[in-house]
Amino acid sequence: QVQLVESGGGLVQAGGSLRLSCTISGTGFSVEAMGWYRQPPGKQREFVALSTFGGGTNYVDSVKGRFTISRDTAKNTIYLQMNALKPEDTALYYCNAVVLLLINGHRNPYWGQGTQVTVSS
Repeated sequence: QVQLVESGGGLVQAGGSLRLSCTISGTGFSVEAMGWYRQPPGKQREFVALSTFGGGTNYVDSVKGRFTISRDTAKNTIYLQMNALKPEDTALYYCNAVVLLLINGHRNPYWGQGTQVTVSS
């Protein structure tokens, strides 16, 4: 059983900062990549940032230079440091993990429950 637990969302004024955390737990798998997606009100879920466990990172253009994804392998945790927040960053932020199941070699995605980020103008 793979479980993702997010924390760190909240209400912040434009220009402020927040840090999201996501911890993965369970057994019988290895993590290949973890990242963040968000779903603004009334819109589709969209990609935000990705960290592969080979060391690569990727960001959507709208957050480059403002958001930083990082990971603590020992804690099985990834972080999303969000600076210079804008009202358009308001969304429900979801943690995502792609894991390799050791029992059958299948790669599966898993999602956290989401954490709300609200940026006021």
